[in-house]
Amino acid sequence: MPYSRDPKLIVIDRDGTLNHDPEDYLRSPDDWQPLPGALEAVARLNQAGWRVVVATNQSGLGRGLFDIATLNDIHTRMHKALAQAGGRVEAVFFCPHAPEDECDCRKPAPGLLLQISQRLGVPLAQMVAVGDSVRDAQAARAAGCEAHLVLTGQSLAHRDGTLPPGLPAGVCVHQDLAAFAEAIVARASALATATTGHS
Repeated sequence: MPYSRDPKLIVIDRDGTLNHDPEDYLRSPDDWQPLPGALEAVARLNQAGWRVVVATNQSGLGRGLFDIATLNDIHTRMHKALAQAGGRVEAVFFCPHAPEDECDCRKPAPGLLLQISQRLGVPLAQMVAVGDSVRDAQAARAAGCEAHLVLTGQSLAHRDGTLPPGLPAGVCVHQDLAAFAEAIVARASALATATTGHS
């Protein structure tokens, strides 16, 4: 597939970034609850011309805690909730393996991002990735993507201004997905203005 000159592709982590991340895994569609403002953030990105996909570790599959049919049902609920908010995620890429499987797609490994680049025809260097954990940022950096961290989910405790241990240098940090979307849209608008020479 040929690369697009202006892909505008954002890769969003799921649990802790888009929705609440329960300690005992999401095991049914009823467990899926969006974080405040997250669905609207995706809609805002879509309206600004961004394609959005999800990349998520789902080791519960590898551990036998739920099956693929249940995962699909959870994502059906997610897609419906996004649609009601005016947003769209065009694909969900997931790692089904347990940590002991030592796969190359479980974040912080870059495999999921490599899959997205190949499947959607977007260069890794032109993809923007955002998540709530250090491993999300590490995966993005390992793949060569632009990395962002939101202080929700696993990083919620770092809203005190401290940075999570192991966070790669230079990762952009935002309060939540809404703040991330605001920054991305504002940056794109500023770049467009600079390019056209309008004030």
